[in-house]
Amino acid sequence: MLLVQSTGSNETLRLKASNEKLSTDIKETAGMDNKENGSVDTKNPVENGQLPDPVHWAVSDVVNYFKSAGFDEQACAFQDQEIDGKSLLLMTRNDVLTGLSIKLGPALKMYEYHVKPLQTQHLKKNAW
Repeated sequence: MLLVQSTGSNETLRLKASNEKLSTDIKETAGMDNKENGSVDTKNPVENGQLPDPVHWAVSDVVNYFKSAGFDEQACAFQDQEIDGKSLLLMTRNDVLTGLSIKLGPALKMYEYHVKPLQTQHLKKNAW
């Protein structure tokens, strides 16, 4: 299981597997302005300079990922629809925009800045 912790100032994200010691502190350099819709202007949480590969994530890991990215309200949609890491990697833009019953603005941001990059990273790592 992937655990995500953040400091109160949202400037440091710590990612770890549940069986690992907490050892990765990543400073996010993008602006961290809170938006009215609950999202935060930030780069994607990274692990060792790369996006994490969600292929083995449980539903709770997917929810925690989106909560750590500033989508607290919208993250529950992934719980309600039982979206785990493998399902997340299979989602289309239309799935995110219409299948999760999330407002259009946050749904677009979630897909373009999180789902799509995670899918791209996974494909690059696993290309033959």
